[in-house]
Amino acid sequence: MIKYEVILYWSAEDEAFIAEVPELPGCMADGATYHEALVNVEQIALEWLEIARELGREIPVPKGKLVYA
Repeated sequence: MIKYEVILYWSAEDEAFIAEVPELPGCMADGATYHEALVNVEQIALEWLEIARELGREIPVPKGKLVYA
């Protein structure tokens, strides 16, 4: 289970739900359902973190709820 904020929304253009993890640049996934998108992005986030560790890149500390203006 990841501890990063996930933003989920419907994309009419893609005809799919999109899930993004803003704290992990480029980390996003889609799915035919809300649940599928969430499951997919969790897997992608775990892979993102694994690759970042392998490459010696900095891992962002989960900030919890982000505030946008």
